[in-house]
Amino acid sequence: MNKKRVTVVEIAQAAGVSKSTVSLVLQNSPLVNEATRAKVTAVIRELGYVYNRGAANLRQSGSNSKIIGLVVNDLTNSFFAELAVGVDMVVQSAGYVQFLSHTGESPDRQREVITSMREHGISGLIVSPARGTQAIDLKPLIASGIPVVATVRNVAGAKVSSLMSDNHGGAMAAVEHLVALGHHRIAFLGGFADTGVFTERYQGYADALQRAGIVLEEALIIGSAPSRAGGVDAIMRAMQLADKPTAALCFNDAVAFGVCDGLRAQRLEPGADFAVIGFDDVIEAKSAVPALTTVSVDPQGMGQKAAQLLLKQINAGQPEAEAIVSSVRLVVRESCGATKQGEQRRITG
Repeated sequence: MNKKRVTVVEIAQAAGVSKSTVSLVLQNSPLVNEATRAKVTAVIRELGYVYNRGAANLRQSGSNSKIIGLVVNDLTNSFFAELAVGVDMVVQSAGYVQFLSHTGESPDRQREVITSMREHGISGLIVSPARGTQAIDLKPLIASGIPVVATVRNVAGAKVSSLMSDNHGGAMAAVEHLVALGHHRIAFLGGFADTGVFTERYQGYADALQRAGIVLEEALIIGSAPSRAGGVDAIMRAMQLADKPTAALCFNDAVAFGVCDGLRAQRLEPGADFAVIGFDDVIEAKSAVPALTTVSVDPQGMGQKAAQLLLKQINAGQPEAEAIVSSVRLVVRESCGATKQGEQRRITG
């Protein structure tokens, strides 16, 4: 059941002022003295009221709000740019406009942008949560009845719909491919260990090694920022080991590109001297030199699915939360050193 929204009338009664005074405070009018403004603001915070700027504007124009919020944790990763394109393709055709924001892995910034989006009257939200996001961070949205779809990363305990990819199955397929190519010292490079995606991909890596009878070595698991710079850092540390790896499954494509940069800095050629596999299959993966072997998540398709799920929730009025796991596929190109090019294997699970 949706929680009743706090009204301006209730704010006015609690603060002991008129409704028009509350409205002036919400509009940052200079006509209100500072003492009254402080008193009203304190009540607003206490009652958890959010000023819906979009609704205020629409009351004047007489139209209906059709805004979708999209909040991502790292827009510097091209995966999220492609995800946003997929979302926009669907919401635009449904007559909605997309508001996009980047949090840079900051839960505080995430709270700010979500509050701002609520003020503008969003009809629903798609969020790839910032690192450290907790269920309580999404509680105001859920309480207000705004549909939410968490994508890429889930939020434990949050009663919202989710769209994830088969991280475990994808990582297993990648490692099994490297084992089939003759590698036994396979590193897992990049990513933050305190995220669910890292845990799932790491577990797929570990399970594939176990299935192949290869002992897992903690020294070959090197975390870093899930970025190109993080990839450079991770491979530099890996190559300082006494018994160096010969191949790596990277947390994502951004890390894989960085790993390739780091290898070249050490006069090693990706695909010839060291096998590299990424995860995501961003647009640049196919045109990279060497072309990147990667687990394809289809970021644009994932954005489309997330948008379709959100619109379904919006149209349902009081939707039930759904959890969807999308299949992935291993796309074999030159960076892993395989002789057979363009091979694709679909992963079921």
